[in-house]
Amino acid sequence: MGGIKNNAGQGLNIVLNHLFVLQDPEELLVYLKTLKPGNIVRVASHIDPTPKLTDEIREIFTALGSTVVKSLKPRDSWVFTGAYGINEASPFEKSNVYEDWPEMGEIIGCFPRISETE
Repeated sequence: MGGIKNNAGQGLNIVLNHLFVLQDPEELLVYLKTLKPGNIVRVASHIDPTPKLTDEIREIFTALGSTVVKSLKPRDSWVFTGAYGINEASPFEKSNVYEDWPEMGEIIGCFPRISETE
């Protein structure tokens, strides 16, 4: 959260998270279009993310740093943290191809500093 890797800044560090369960791809698209520089998005799929991922939504997730979203297939699992303005591949993404049962996906670490001037 702070300017120093693996460290929060002095004083109060506040992160707001909103849980959205978006069933309609149009709702998801409207939400994604409201993102501003510095906004961080965390995504976890449950059962099958692909019906919600239109080409336009996949392009937005790619712009947020996803390298996997364009290759997701039915019943794959996917966890992802990306950001508006990251300008690089997100280091926080994991998926597994459906074979028997999807495995648990876990991502941990410190998010790179994001430019808020874009």
